[in-house]
Amino acid sequence: MANSETTPRSPCVFSNVLDILGDKWTLLLVRDLFFFGKHEYKEFLSSPEAIATNILASRLQKLQCAGIIDEIPHPDNKSRKLYYLTERGKDLLPMLIEMAKWGEKHLPEAEVMRPLFEVIRRDAPAFQ
Repeated sequence: MANSETTPRSPCVFSNVLDILGDKWTLLLVRDLFFFGKHEYKEFLSSPEAIATNILASRLQKLQCAGIIDEIPHPDNKSRKLYYLTERGKDLLPMLIEMAKWGEKHLPEAEVMRPLFEVIRRDAPAFQ
């Protein structure tokens, strides 16, 4: 019998995607992995959004269960972990780019992401 983690609550694809990605923190973790090269727990904690440790642990576990990220032991300290995007996680890049483009157009106060927008605009084919 399937559990609530694997049984969709709706036949709607949007609903199912939002069940995985639709909270305040999850896409920020994916952003940090893609664009800021963060791979360690403490690096995620240093993001300006100030995620709480319990939320971070929960979202990392949720992303692992969804097959979006995986972990390996840190080469310098086996008690620490390094997180990385799986192929399934990397497939989120086009969506993140479109979200960034939408944000640039409709949220001009998002100045901190200007360098990212410039890279996306300049190297758009590489992101496809």
